Amino acid sequence: MPFLISLEAGVDEVRGKHFSVAFVSDKRMTELNKLFRGKDSTTDVLSFPHEADEFESIHHLSASSETGQFLGDVVISLEQAQRQAKANTLSLDKEIKQLILHGALHLSGYDHETDNGEMNARELKLREKLSI
Repeated sequence: MPFLISLEAGVDEVRGKHFSVAFVSDKRMTELNKLFRGKDSTTDVLSFPHEADEFESIHHLSASSETGQFLGDVVISLEQAQRQAKANTLSLDKEIKQLILHGALHLSGYDHETDNGEMNARELKLREKLSI
């Protein structure tokens, strides 16, 4: 299922940066969610911000270096995305684009679990701007 999403043009938080996206099963997502969040259930998307390792720290690689432009990883449960797309009467393509955007915002430092609605407001604005 090929699809394209370009956040570069419309999302200041990721301009000039990159991140990876992986699609996994509900089973794998449940394992990841339990391991990293202590929740024994699947979820739609998890984000893993990049943290400098010892090599990067020793060699003083800065945020302006190519390595510093890597935000991290976004993991999406394709099965959960399919269910949500159906429940929200969206195409799977659109649902996945929304999940990628959501994950990218997390990688950029937003956290809807602790902020006062800033991430949700930003995400809704960007969905409209990007037509997703």
